[in-house]
Amino acid sequence: MPPDEPGRAARIDRVLASYEVLMHHVASWHAPDLMEVAVTMSQAKVLYLVAAARGMRMSELAVRLCVSISTTSGLVDRLVDHGLLARHDDPTDRRQVVVTITPTGSADLERFRELNAAQMRRLLARLGDPELDVVERATVLLAAAAGEAFPTDVTHAAPCSAPDSTLPGDPS
Repeated sequence: MPPDEPGRAARIDRVLASYEVLMHHVASWHAPDLMEVAVTMSQAKVLYLVAAARGMRMSELAVRLCVSISTTSGLVDRLVDHGLLARHDDPTDRRQVVVTITPTGSADLERFRELNAAQMRRLLARLGDPELDVVERATVLLAAAAGEAFPTDVTHAAPCSAPDSTLPGDPS
């Protein structure tokens, strides 16, 4: 990371403010499309985590979500009922349950990705070549920084406070 310079924090704040405006626009454009996929945001988070890990123990999923095992179990139950996740006994420890994504769950995640890609294509098509060059360079730089800052080991859990009984904003 570059050394602290006067005004650097203010520049970062301006970038974040612009990013928040972008995400607000994208979210409002996405809202009607996302309603077609019948999962809550908390459930979508579970799908992403399980898919990225190519299967995950329930206990690890609870840690990653920063919620209790019972909350995790409830979320997983609903996703299993919808055919998006499957539960399996862990072959190495029968006391553990492993959750994997089903083909239907993978298809829903692909639909999310397609929606995001379609939105970004529409936005990027509105830019001229010089602006597109800037965005391309910026995303390459951000991807490289993310690769350095965040481990690719999806079993690494971010620190969180004590497990809560529910995910914020999810009444399910």
